[in-house]
Amino acid sequence: MNLRFYHAYILTMEENEAASGERELWVRDDRIAYIGRPADESERERNMRRCGILLHGFDREIDCEGDVLMPGFKNAHAHSGMTLFRSVADDLPLAEWLHQQIFPREALLTPQDIKTLTKLAIMEYVSGGVTAVFDMYLAPDEIAEAFIETGMRCVQCGTVNNFTHSAAQLEDFYLRLNEKHPLMGYRLGFHAEYTTDLKLLEQIAALAEKYRQPVYMHLSETEKEVAECQTRYGMSPVAFLDSLGMFSYGGAGYHCVHVSDEDMEILAKKSVGVVTNPASNMKLMSGIAPIRKMLQKGVCIALGTDGPASNNGLDLFREMYLLSVLAKYREQDPAAVSPMQILTMAAGNGARIMGLTNCVSLSEGAKADMIRIDMRQPEMRPLHSITNGKMEPSGFAANLVYSGSKRDVRMTMVDGRILYEDGRYYLNVDRNTLYAEVERIADRIGES
Repeated sequence: MNLRFYHAYILTMEENEAASGERELWVRDDRIAYIGRPADESERERNMRRCGILLHGFDREIDCEGDVLMPGFKNAHAHSGMTLFRSVADDLPLAEWLHQQIFPREALLTPQDIKTLTKLAIMEYVSGGVTAVFDMYLAPDEIAEAFIETGMRCVQCGTVNNFTHSAAQLEDFYLRLNEKHPLMGYRLGFHAEYTTDLKLLEQIAALAEKYRQPVYMHLSETEKEVAECQTRYGMSPVAFLDSLGMFSYGGAGYHCVHVSDEDMEILAKKSVGVVTNPASNMKLMSGIAPIRKMLQKGVCIALGTDGPASNNGLDLFREMYLLSVLAKYREQDPAAVSPMQILTMAAGNGARIMGLTNCVSLSEGAKADMIRIDMRQPEMRPLHSITNGKMEPSGFAANLVYSGSKRDVRMTMVDGRILYEDGRYYLNVDRNTLYAEVERIADRIGES
């Protein structure tokens, strides 16, 4: 499909600036074909010919009316299928919540259940401007089907531990799912050091070496986790996993709330990113991650929601705000982390950590994964970020981080296809039918 967006402020997240409200962006099929200013008729014809659009023209032309187009958010750590457990086991510490409440219920889920519950999460993602998800949950084949059928982009991460999957299954998923569909990727991963024995960890490290691939896992989420690893191996989880060769090709750790200076230096040296999850970490009383110090050490930081059982939403606007104010509180510094740094974590860095190098920014040839932000909402006014027809990205970032919300998202596009626009979903899903299926699953699990 060929689409023309005009009268838009365009925050590319590449140039770190947005130009005048007269800028245009063209989409051809799944790619951004053109970004620039309106031109006279002859120049426009040349550009359309260069972009391969002239023959058929535009299928739709959208007047953005001064709204902002920017790269979509990337939820860089989620357990989408856990929508069933939203508000089921609240107000508990992590260990009790996980072992006594979540694991027993998860054992009752079927792969088809997880597919249905994942589709429910996808609705929440697109209405909040999320264009890609780094998902980590059971039933990878059914998860892939859910994302592909709805047109949503997903990278899955292995969930290997002593109770779920094996190194052989991890290798099988890696080989099959990376070839399944352009919207689907798969990365080597495991649940966490504390749920995975040494032999299994060594097998995963061997896979990383065999395929020269990064590895992803929950890492240093709680003080208890770190202390128990010190007792078992005489090292922190970061140092221990590094000693196994787990980080030879990079990767990322989810949470990283309790990391030492030495841990951060390992993460930076080995190009291991961090996906921080502020709402979940506070709700489970895991603590506040040292975001500023990790940034100072050169660690790439992205943003995730964790699962809807421990959050309980899948809203990156809320995560951005919490990250900002929690960093201020932890450091006792109102300028601990800037809004532009946080916006970069939510958009570009998530793509980098997931390996989606063609989804980092808006540029010609990049994937057409983007969102439209409504600049006519009251929380976006006054327009301090716009002076003489130019937008200052830092001012716009401050509006999004400090006062923005999901209602500011007018459109979410993935792979050149609009999946959400002005309150309507285009996901090949009947909302009422899906809700009914979710309720049937909840009734069955609740009665078991």
